[in-house]
Amino acid sequence: MTKKIRQLDRVVIRFAGDSGDGMQLTGDRFTSETAQLGNDISTLPNFPAEIRAPAGTLPGVSSFQVHFADYDILTPGDSPNVLVAMNPAALKANLADLPRGADIIVNTDEFTRRNLAKVGYQVNPLEDDSLAGYTLHPVALTSMTVGALAEHAVSKKDAERAKNMFALGLLSWMYSRPYESTLRFLERKFAARPELVAANVAAFKAGWNFGETTEDFAVRYEIKPARMQPGTYRNITGNMALSLGLVAAGVRADLLVFLGAYPITPASDILHELSKHKRFGVLTMQAEDEIAAIGAALGASYGGALGVTTTSGPGVALKSETISLAVALELPLVIVDVQRAGPSTGMPTKTEQADLNMALYGRHGEAPVAVLAPKSPADCFHAALEAARIALTYRTPVLLLSDNYVANGSEPWLLPEIESLPDLRVEFATRPNGEDGATFLPYLRDPETLARPWAVPGTPGLEHRIGGLEKADKTGDISYDPANHDLMVRTRAARIEAIPVPDVEVEDPDGDARVLVLGWGSTYGPIGAACRGLRQRGLAIAQAHLRHLVPMPANLGEVLRSYERVVIPEMNLGQLAHVIRARYLVDAISYNQVHGLPFTANELETMLEEVLKNV
Repeated sequence: MTKKIRQLDRVVIRFAGDSGDGMQLTGDRFTSETAQLGNDISTLPNFPAEIRAPAGTLPGVSSFQVHFADYDILTPGDSPNVLVAMNPAALKANLADLPRGADIIVNTDEFTRRNLAKVGYQVNPLEDDSLAGYTLHPVALTSMTVGALAEHAVSKKDAERAKNMFALGLLSWMYSRPYESTLRFLERKFAARPELVAANVAAFKAGWNFGETTEDFAVRYEIKPARMQPGTYRNITGNMALSLGLVAAGVRADLLVFLGAYPITPASDILHELSKHKRFGVLTMQAEDEIAAIGAALGASYGGALGVTTTSGPGVALKSETISLAVALELPLVIVDVQRAGPSTGMPTKTEQADLNMALYGRHGEAPVAVLAPKSPADCFHAALEAARIALTYRTPVLLLSDNYVANGSEPWLLPEIESLPDLRVEFATRPNGEDGATFLPYLRDPETLARPWAVPGTPGLEHRIGGLEKADKTGDISYDPANHDLMVRTRAARIEAIPVPDVEVEDPDGDARVLVLGWGSTYGPIGAACRGLRQRGLAIAQAHLRHLVPMPANLGEVLRSYERVVIPEMNLGQLAHVIRARYLVDAISYNQVHGLPFTANELETMLEEVLKNV
C-alpha cells in the first residue's frame, strides 16, 4: 500500500500512560531518533513522585512530551498535535490540553469497564460523541503486541510490557524516524536476556509494520532537519549537561572534582553521571545525609579540590549552616540546587523557581554568596563552568539554581571546542606571604579579586587556623574586635559585588519596544516563544534574561529604566520582582504561577498582549 507523505514544519507529541507503561523510555527513544535526523527538539517529561503510582488512576499518569521542528524552537510546545493514550486515565488527564483536530491514538484493550470507572467515565468515550472534535485512532496495542510475540519465549506479562515498543514503532513510522539506534539500545538494555531483546525488537517492528499496512493511517509525515550552526550535536538533558560541565571544570582547572551528595529528586542523576567519570579526576561520595554531603565537599575544597554538592530545596535548607561556614572560611564550593515544588516535600517531580529567596538570603548573619541560573538544558554545561570559575577565582560558595524543568528536559547541544573553554587553573599558596618573609597571612587578600590565599594543608610553613569563629584581617587569628568584624563583613560582601559578570543583553529587534520582559532561569524558553509570537503579529516587545543573580549585571538598572513597563514572569510568587523593586525602584509587574509545570508560550503571549494594550 502506497501512503501519502506530507511535509510539516513542526509537531508536538505526548506519550501518556501508567507510570509502569514505559512512557519515559518511549519518549526518550523517540527523542533520540529525532535528534539523529537533525530536527531541533525540546522535551517535557512529567511523571508522579511515587515509584509505582496506583495503576489506572489519574495521579498515576506519566507522560513525555516532545516538540520537534525544522526551525529553532524554545519550548516543548503548548498543545500536543498527537496524544498516545495507553489507558482511560491517560486520556482523561491530557484531553484538556489538546487542540481540536488533534490525533488521539488510544490503546483500546485498556478501556474496560473497571478502568473507565476508576477515572469517573460513566460511558466509554470511544463509543460516544465526546471525542468527535478529534481524529481518533483506536488501536488494540496490548493484544496486537501479545499476538506479535506469540512465537517468542517470553511470558504473557513480559509480552504485554512490550506494548510501548509497539507504540514507538508506530509513531516512528508515522513521522519517518530512523530506528537503528533504538534496536541497538534494546540490545544493550536487555543484553543479559536475549529473549527480551528479540521480543522488544519484534514489538517495535510490529508497530512499524502496522502503520505501513493499516488503512487507519493513510498519511505519513516528514519534518526536515533544522538549520543550525555547523558542528557536532548531541541530545542532552540539563542534569547531564551540568554533570559534564563540572567534569570539564575539573579538567580545565587541573583539580580533582569531589562531589558529596545525598540522593534527592530531581538532582540524583548528577550523582549517577559523575560517578562514571573517575578517569577524569572525579570522586563521588554518597553521604548518609545532606549535612554530611556538604561537609565532605567543603572538606575537599579545604584540601585543594573543587568541592561540589548537589541537592534540591529541602537539602539546601539542611546545608545552610555549612554554606555559612564556607562563607567564613572563604573557600570555593559549588552548591547545585535543582529546584522542585515546595514547601517541605512538596511535589518532588514537579518544577518551580521558589528557592531564589533562600539562595539569596537563606543563611544566618551577613553571608553573601554568588548565585546564577541556567536558562535551558544545554546552558547547564556553561552555567556549571561559570559557577566553578567564580568559586575558584573568588574563593566563595556559588549557588547554581537549576530546576526540574531544565534538569529533565532535553535539547540539542553543540559540543564546544576544548580550546574555547575558560582556563580555570588556580595558584595555590606555596610560600609565606608576610612582609618578614616567614609569616603566612591566610587573609591577606588579592587586591583585584579580594580573594584570600588558598593553601593546601600540609604545605610547609603555611599552617593556619580555620573555623567558623570570626577571623582577624590578614592574620586569621580569632577576633572579637568590633571594628575588625565590621571590616570582614563588608569585605566579604565587597568581594561578591566586585565579581565581573557580563552585561545583560536585550533582544529588541527594532529598538522601539516600550515593554521589557525580564526573566531568569528556565522561563527563558516560554518568554522567548511568547515574544516571538507577539513580534510576528507586529507588536513590539523586548526581552532580557538574567543568568547572574548575585551579583547582577552592572547595566541592569540602566536597561530597566529604558522601558515604560517591566514584566517579570516567575514560577513563584514574585521573588525576583521583589528584588528588582527594592534595588532599582522599578515598579515591575509580577506575573506568577506555581502549578508545578512551566509557563506555556500562549499563556505569556496573552498576558503580555494585555500589558501592551495598557501602555
